[in-house]
Amino acid sequence: MTATTPTLGTTDTTTRGDAPALVVVAHGSRDPRALSTVRALLDRVRTLRPALPVHLGHIELNEPLLPDTLSALGTGEAVLVPLLLSRGHHVKRDIPETAAAFPARTRVAAPLGPHPLLVDALHARLTEAGWPAHAGPDHAVVLASAGSRDPESSAGTARTAAALSARLGVPVLPAYASAATPTVPEAVRALTARGHRRVAVASCFTAPGRFATQCATAAPWIASEPLGPHPSMAHLLLHRYDRALGSGSASNAGKRARGASPCGPAAWARPATTHAAHASAPHPAPV
Repeated sequence: MTATTPTLGTTDTTTRGDAPALVVVAHGSRDPRALSTVRALLDRVRTLRPALPVHLGHIELNEPLLPDTLSALGTGEAVLVPLLLSRGHHVKRDIPETAAAFPARTRVAAPLGPHPLLVDALHARLTEAGWPAHAGPDHAVVLASAGSRDPESSAGTARTAAALSARLGVPVLPAYASAATPTVPEAVRALTARGHRRVAVASCFTAPGRFATQCATAAPWIASEPLGPHPSMAHLLLHRYDRALGSGSASNAGKRARGASPCGPAAWARPATTHAAHASAPHPAPV
């Protein structure tokens, strides 16, 4: 089936000189491949938008850590775009609360998923792994993600699975490496029991790491690579940045930050106090 990517204008090569910086907030990983993968993605973003200041901050495990990146911004303005694929605790609390402790005027954008561009990247990685142009009734996919205890995160993953199912024309079952069910092996067994002899695992991870490796080893057939610096991921980061800017201008110091909504960012603040799928499922709106 043919992928349809919305036109988002993220390939513009000019940005206002006073535009807020883009801070990509990655989780962090002990796997040394993760940092190099994220840096490659940021390089692609810089190529798409050369005049835009692009910075990196990690929640944990890797440098630069987000507090160090925010400290270096001083009293400047920035949009924090989570390099996370659904809306969970990190997006709702950790990132806004960290940002609120620094004088920079910041805004937290929505996570990357669900969105058609994310589905584009998942589809492309599956195709690279050997997914056929025309899948049969014995094909199915397990969408493997990290997992979260936050039900909103699982709901977002389920929407991504539904959109990928609509794209591929086969069942796509979301599964998780931790904190939620079903696990990837459980999802594989469930699909096999339904008669699907060719079950692929689609890696819904931004970079290599323990969870991505663990999920890939459970694949009975093919497993796609993490999303990494796929072009659609770079476009999606810039789309989230642009949507954050489009929601309004910076506020005066001392305004409270509201938690990022599924389709919109938190308010500017300096500083602030914040505290499955079926093949016929609809394609999510580009949010």
